[in-house]
Amino acid sequence: MQQVISKPTKTSTFKSYRKRIYKSRVLYLFVLPAFITFFVFSYIPMYGITIAFKDYMPSLGIVGSPWVGFKHFQRFFNSYYFWDLIKNTLGISLYQLIVGFPLPILLALFLNEVKDGFFKKFTQTATYAPNFISVVVVSGMLISFLSPSTGIINHLLDFLGFERIAFLQEPRFFKTVYVLSGVWQSTGWGSVIYFAALAGVDVQLHEAAIIDGATRVQRTWYINIPTILPTMVILLIMNFGSIMATGYEKILLLQNPLNMDASKVIATFVYQQGLLDAQYSFAAAVGVFEAVINASLLLCVNWIAKKVGETSLF
Repeated sequence: MQQVISKPTKTSTFKSYRKRIYKSRVLYLFVLPAFITFFVFSYIPMYGITIAFKDYMPSLGIVGSPWVGFKHFQRFFNSYYFWDLIKNTLGISLYQLIVGFPLPILLALFLNEVKDGFFKKFTQTATYAPNFISVVVVSGMLISFLSPSTGIINHLLDFLGFERIAFLQEPRFFKTVYVLSGVWQSTGWGSVIYFAALAGVDVQLHEAAIIDGATRVQRTWYINIPTILPTMVILLIMNFGSIMATGYEKILLLQNPLNMDASKVIATFVYQQGLLDAQYSFAAAVGVFEAVINASLLLCVNWIAKKVGETSLF
C-alpha cells in the first residue's frame, strides 16, 4: 500500500519559522542595531534618487520639484566631456585592478612561505602601516616628493644624469602616480584576508606533498592557490562591482589645471556639479548612471563566475 506524504501547510511553515526565530532571538537581537542603521542611513535616503528625474529646487523640496524624466541623463550622454570621463574613469580603475589585484595575493603567498621571525614581522608591519596613513597626508607626500624643483625623486633623477620630470603636471604620468601610490598604501592590508584563507590549509596536505617529492613552488601552485581561489573570485567580483566608483578624494588633492585631461573622472565631476555648482539633479543623474553601470557589471561578472566555477556572491 502506497504511503501518502502530506505537504506542509502555510500555517505549519509559519510556525516553524517563528519557532526558529524565537530559538535564535539573541542572535537576531545582536543583528537588529546593524539592520536599523542600514535601513535608516542607506535605504531611506534612496528616495532622494528621484531628484535625478526632476528639476530639484531646495525651496520646493523633493516632492514639489517638477518632473523632467530623462532630461539630465540625455544632457550628460550628449555632452562633449562624456567619453573623456568614461575613458579616464575606466582607465584608472582597470589600471588599478590589473596592478593592484594580484599584488596582495603574491605578498600573502610569499610571506606564508617565510618562517616566523624578524624579517616576516618587519615585512608585515612595513606593508600594513601605509594603510593607516590619511589620504591627505599621502597626497601631501606625493606633491612634495614629486615636485620638479624640490622633490626627492627629481633630485635623484638629476643626480643620475636624467632630466627632471614634472610628474603631477603632465597628464601621461597622472594615472601611474595615482595607481602606484594606491597600491603602496593598500597592498599589505589587502593581503590580510588571503593570510586568513591560507591559515585554513590542512597541514597534512603539505606533509603528504613533501613525502611525494613536491617542491615549494609545486605546493604553492597545487595546494595554496586552490585554497584561496574562492576568496580571489569573490574579491574580483566585488572589485568589478565598483570599477566605475573611483574615489575622488585623492584625485581632487592631486588634481591641477595641467593634468585635468587625465584626472577628471566621474566622481570628481559629480562633486563639482553637485556641491560646487549646485546642479543637484544633474549630479544625481550622473551618480545614478554610475551606480547602474556598477550594478550591471557586478551581476554580469557574478553570473560568469557562477557558470565557470562554483564560487559566486549569490
